[in-house]
Amino acid sequence: MAYTLGLGLLAIALNVVWTRPPALDALPDETQHPARHRFTPWLLSLCLVALWGFWVVGFMRLFWLLAVALLLPPAIKVAQMASHHVSRPPSGSGAPSTPGLTAVFLDRGLRALLIAGAAFLLAYTLRIDLVEMTGRDTLLTRLLRGALSSVVILLVADLIWQVVKSLIDRRLSQTETLSPPGTEAAVRQARLRTLLPIFRNVIFVVLAVVAVMMALSALGVEIGPLIAGAGIVGVAVGFGSQTLVKDVFSGVFYLLDDAFRVGEYITSGSYKGTVESFGFRSVKLRHHRGPLFTVPFGVLGAVQNMSRDWVIDKLTIGVSYDSDFDKAKKLIKQIGKELAQDPEFAPNIIEPLKMQGVDQFGDYGIQIRLKMMTKPGEQFVIRRRALSLIKQAFDENGIRFAVPTVQVAGHEEVGPVAAYQAIKLVKPPPPAPE
Repeated sequence: MAYTLGLGLLAIALNVVWTRPPALDALPDETQHPARHRFTPWLLSLCLVALWGFWVVGFMRLFWLLAVALLLPPAIKVAQMASHHVSRPPSGSGAPSTPGLTAVFLDRGLRALLIAGAAFLLAYTLRIDLVEMTGRDTLLTRLLRGALSSVVILLVADLIWQVVKSLIDRRLSQTETLSPPGTEAAVRQARLRTLLPIFRNVIFVVLAVVAVMMALSALGVEIGPLIAGAGIVGVAVGFGSQTLVKDVFSGVFYLLDDAFRVGEYITSGSYKGTVESFGFRSVKLRHHRGPLFTVPFGVLGAVQNMSRDWVIDKLTIGVSYDSDFDKAKKLIKQIGKELAQDPEFAPNIIEPLKMQGVDQFGDYGIQIRLKMMTKPGEQFVIRRRALSLIKQAFDENGIRFAVPTVQVAGHEEVGPVAAYQAIKLVKPPPPAPE
């Protein structure tokens, strides 16, 4: 009867494996691969058949080991989904979508409880006395104690990393709400968007190295020689990769000097573009035409930041020699006032458009210089509007722009002769004799 019941349970489990929806083994934010869907049912079916076989032949230790190995990952995933659902902010509340500390502690706490429960279940089914094991000093007990300590160390390190990551991601999500450009809040947000991702990567590397070293020490591995060997290897790698070291240290000093931030437009040598992100040794610049440059910090050199404080835009316009300069100056001043009062351009104009005077005498006219001060990045659209208004105002007031002209002088008799020569040039040739 028991074997028949076990066989029925096996059939039900196999039916569930082969008929379940694919979305049941995924979190909402996970992307599934087709290969995984093809091989997962076969692997689960093989494990279920092996589990039933161990139970039939009486290999109960192997049965419980395989049962825990099969049930623990889905249980952890279900606990993670439940914690995400419980701590998820209400829709439309405006709360950040990144998990908070409550979700992190709930998720990692449930995971630790499940792992601890699985360990105690295995110890009970395998008849391992944990209290007695702590008093023994055999190779097996030392390995078991080391493995247990390593698991605890890794769980604590994972909890610390998830807490730090959650705090940094939540702070980054708060900086996505853009403040008015040029304000102290906007500067602080740009600074945080620049430094927090690098700070997060550094913390991850430090935590990973410390956790691995402590886990190896718990397993009985002498980490002193490892650290000494790592130091020697580090010196050798440092000599062999001076360019890499130069890039890393150059990036540190660029960030300390606040030379540029994420979202700013910079120029350095033959590279220019908007800063998109940072790495340990390079910065990514998005050119205004689309290409993405990955530039090592060591080759940046002098950086020209085009997005700080203000910019002065100078325009040069050529007018004919017989133009009325006083009228032109008044018209340009009036256009500057009009732009400064326009709600579309006024917030971005620091000093209105004005005429500085005559720049130089040209071959075809006089070059006059204009100037205005705007916020960074806004000078282009304001310049286009200003040029359009200047063209319209000059046309309405009879001020002519300088254009290339050619004057031809000569005697009166030259005119008919030149006309005759022109007629000869355009006259078609006579037809060839037949």
